[in-house]
Amino acid sequence: MKRRKSARRLRAVSLIMLSGNLGAAGLAMAQTSEETPAPAAETTTTSESGATQLKQVDVRGVNRAVNILNNEKVDSVFGFDKSIKDTPRSITSISKETLDKLNINNIDDLVVLSPGSFTQSFFGVAGSLDLRGTPGETYFRGVRRIDNPGNYPTPIGASDRIDIVRGPASPIFGPSKVGGYLNFVPKSERAQDKTDASRTAGEVGVTRGSFDKNVIHGEVGGPGDVAGKKFGYYLYAEGESSGSYYDNSGTDQNIYQAALDAQLTEKSRIEFGGMYQDYRGNQVAGWNRLTQDLINHGTYITGSPKSLDSNGDGLLSAAESAAGDLAIFYPFGSTNPNAAFGNVNSQTAETVNADLAAHPNMALQNPGTTKLKGSQTLTQKDDRLDSKVITLYFDFIHDFSNDFKVVNKTFYESLDNVNENVYGFSQFADTYAIEDQLNFSYTWAGNDYVKAAYQLGASLRYQDFEHGDNFAFEYFDRRDITQPGTPVDRRTLTTRDGPGIEPWSSHTIGNYLDTGVAALADYSFLKSIHLLVGGRWDWVSVDSTACDVNTVACGGTKFSGNENKPSWTISLSYDVPVVGLTPYVTRASQSTLIAGQGGQVDTGNVQSGSALAKSSLTEIGVKGSYLKDRLFLSFDHFKQQRTDLNSQDTVTNNTTESKGYEFEFRGVVTNNLAITGAYTHLDVYNLSALQNGNQFGFAGGSDLPAGVDPSLIYGGVINGLTTIGTGGNTKGRKAGIPDDLVSLNFIYNFSAGLLKGLTSTIGVTHASSTYSGFSQAVQLPSYTLLNIGMNYETKHWKLGITGKNLTDEKYFRSNFPDLFGSTVVLPQLPINWLATVAYRF
Repeated sequence: MKRRKSARRLRAVSLIMLSGNLGAAGLAMAQTSEETPAPAAETTTTSESGATQLKQVDVRGVNRAVNILNNEKVDSVFGFDKSIKDTPRSITSISKETLDKLNINNIDDLVVLSPGSFTQSFFGVAGSLDLRGTPGETYFRGVRRIDNPGNYPTPIGASDRIDIVRGPASPIFGPSKVGGYLNFVPKSERAQDKTDASRTAGEVGVTRGSFDKNVIHGEVGGPGDVAGKKFGYYLYAEGESSGSYYDNSGTDQNIYQAALDAQLTEKSRIEFGGMYQDYRGNQVAGWNRLTQDLINHGTYITGSPKSLDSNGDGLLSAAESAAGDLAIFYPFGSTNPNAAFGNVNSQTAETVNADLAAHPNMALQNPGTTKLKGSQTLTQKDDRLDSKVITLYFDFIHDFSNDFKVVNKTFYESLDNVNENVYGFSQFADTYAIEDQLNFSYTWAGNDYVKAAYQLGASLRYQDFEHGDNFAFEYFDRRDITQPGTPVDRRTLTTRDGPGIEPWSSHTIGNYLDTGVAALADYSFLKSIHLLVGGRWDWVSVDSTACDVNTVACGGTKFSGNENKPSWTISLSYDVPVVGLTPYVTRASQSTLIAGQGGQVDTGNVQSGSALAKSSLTEIGVKGSYLKDRLFLSFDHFKQQRTDLNSQDTVTNNTTESKGYEFEFRGVVTNNLAITGAYTHLDVYNLSALQNGNQFGFAGGSDLPAGVDPSLIYGGVINGLTTIGTGGNTKGRKAGIPDDLVSLNFIYNFSAGLLKGLTSTIGVTHASSTYSGFSQAVQLPSYTLLNIGMNYETKHWKLGITGKNLTDEKYFRSNFPDLFGSTVVLPQLPINWLATVAYRF
């Protein structure tokens, strides 16, 4: 199967690259074939106000203010080279220097800088951001990556800049999720423009931290010249071998990244490179046997149920699980047809106790209580999460004139993933995607009354997928996590034992081809009124096969479908004279391809013609820049929702409505002091639950009626429906997401005396309380985090240390709140530290 897929990959890559890059190059060379090649013009970077203290720190320089302002020009929103202030959407851009100063090393920590970006736990793996309460996406240089909700941690150490865009992507970028996306801009010589034109520069460094954190990195970049052609290169490598706060957990990974930008002629250049990540770690479900007493006081219910290992192989198989009768389904298992678990709801203690008496294997044999540590989690030593990711890009850019250019982007990514959790979940994914985007842009200088910029684009995206998982007998509570795993709770896994012993829950193989065309226009009237309009149409052809779950070979029924949907956006903004404010309003409708955790398209969605869904956004905001661009302010109110509710993937693209408001400010108070702040108020509703009147999920101990002993259920599972309008959740509110989030960061740079070169940082983040699950049976407390850091830099050395959660707050993140929120929760890290030493040359 691997060989067959490799052949398909080679043919697909060849076809798309030929149709894209050669076509663009042909157009360009037709115009430049008679021109004499010339070296590239050298470029420099300055702020619009000329305030040199706002520039990014030179790779060898010191004692300049940190680049924290949102005044950069970015093309990751609409593709136009507009400043963030002039972009009529909510966006935060974060420089690599800011990430370093605040010691942000995973995407979960981006909440300290970006409003709307609180991310629930995906079993402890920081794969992608949740934005405005719904799963987001990750883009690489403006092209969408394969979905990564928790297949591997997304690396940010090799970035030159990270853009966080809230709301759906521009029509020019193709179908996207309504929540938003993180755009990763990798380090490259052209992107940085930091090194001298005549020499190479770089650094090597080591990072150590709490819980045996060990990372080493090296990077080098510089200019070059081959046969009179200028080029710039940048290489980055990172290796990690770290322990973890959580028992039986750790990380081993290697990341390699390369970028090369070359000038072919005076008007043509290429940019190409890639990244390879080899990650080996594990998921961390966290605490099981969840109760409010466990959250409030750390009181854990101990004990083990009866072993069902009838064949003595030390494992609990699917057949043994089925024979043990370890599940109760409500309302289906009850004599009350309207019964549903959750916050007492319609069940009575008598009904539940009678049902549990008929399922004796679900009871713990020797229940007791103890105090639980945050490090004691469901993870076992042979759990594993292995992912190999290859990301490649090749861009051709040609300037026909100062006003007219063509860009062709070719992108390739592959994901090879295996995930095994001995409590009863396993999956694999073998997926690759190839995309080619061809975009023409034209700027019309116009006159004093009107100016315009246009984009016309076409794209092809081919994605090939194979994905299998098993969750049929997933038991979070059978193991007493104060003790090692035993045959009582250790499960057979399909990825290890094969589908003959442990059948797949689902096994899907297939591919899709998305062909799209798009156009955007950006008008300025009287220099202060701006209108941006755009549209796109996508035609998606999908083949998806639901394979036989009992065999290695596929052998299932193939479903094919063709769908097409439009996307559009319209924004109106106005530069208010004198006061420096730019209010704006944006409306957008966005097509969304429903793909799963391994990038697969479910056969049910193909069969029903609902693989391509719709989302909408309404955003009203205002932005301002003051004090010669030393202060940036942004405020917006938004409402975004899935408008097509007949399909969803609860892991990667669920049906929600989010509304709220966001505020952000960034300021350089003096040449030495910078401050950032962010505030979010967010209300998220589960639309499919509201439509159906209930939400399916797993019950925990706190869901049980008074008079039912939780130890009677921990050997198995109770699941069913939580009814809207009864119990705790009367409005269909999505759990796990705080209503209010606020953060402040102070960055002070000492520029004189003995402390010259020293930068100190103080960061405070507060999150309000939230419920762990949809039934609202367990409430997670509010918390306030305090981080303090010190960084010292000389011409060649960089030393930094940061203390995190210095008040040792006890706080938690929920896992899959709609489904598992009442059964498992992930304790977050106590007080910890991170230190880095680097030598620059």
